Amino acid sequence: MADAELPEEAARNPWAALTDPLVSLLEMVGSVLALTGQTLVWLIRPPYRFGQLLAAMEFIGVQSIFIVALTGVFSGMVLALQTTHSLRDFGAEGIVGLIVATSLTREIAPVFAALMVAARAGSAMAAELGNMRVTEQIDALVTMAVSPVQYLLSPRLLAAVLMVPLLCILYSCVGMAGAWLVAVQWLGVDPGIFISNIEKHLLPSDFFMGLIKSAVFGFLISAISCTRGFYASGGARGVGDATTRAVVHSAVSILIANYLLTTLLIGNPTG
Repeated sequence: MADAELPEEAARNPWAALTDPLVSLLEMVGSVLALTGQTLVWLIRPPYRFGQLLAAMEFIGVQSIFIVALTGVFSGMVLALQTTHSLRDFGAEGIVGLIVATSLTREIAPVFAALMVAARAGSAMAAELGNMRVTEQIDALVTMAVSPVQYLLSPRLLAAVLMVPLLCILYSCVGMAGAWLVAVQWLGVDPGIFISNIEKHLLPSDFFMGLIKSAVFGFLISAISCTRGFYASGGARGVGDATTRAVVHSAVSILIANYLLTTLLIGNPTG
């Protein structure tokens, strides 16, 4: 009997190996959509948790300033360094400022700022909510007739949507400062040409594209991280697994959304 069951198991395993990842992906997407829908509904229903919102904005935005600024400075510096050396052979180093500014505002600033927030704040949100779940603090809120979705998730979602675009602006500014330092002060690019090309050719749509992307990325980071932490189980190991999944899923969703948004916004300019 056991020998007869082995071929059936062998026949089912390849199919299960193909379908299990798809089923897990669909379950994950469904849980994120369902919980995010509840979060959006509670966002507009009183009572409004302004204290929780300010605390979440401080945690997601203010505490991420240093790592975002540090990343932005060196991104602008290395981009200016590479671009100047590449274009100098063609006598076109005057457009270095425009290339760096366009790259930062459209792509590098929103994506890298969001990745930094996902790594720092997203992981912390997932770990905090997961710890609250496994220690039954979330169940205690329900017992006290307080909606855990409204109290814990809605402020974090709104704070991420508000603060990630501001961090994107910060990233662009410090990135341009780093690019100026390398290109003008160290590599001898004419400062007037560096600035004038930016003024003439950098469009408002470039800024709007970065802001729209960063707002969407903030929404994705908060929605995914909060869902992973909110549904964590299995003690300390489960919290660690939820935190890891939150960061990985957030990063992947940022990169996928970046391509989709770029395609949409280039096809339909904002400015």
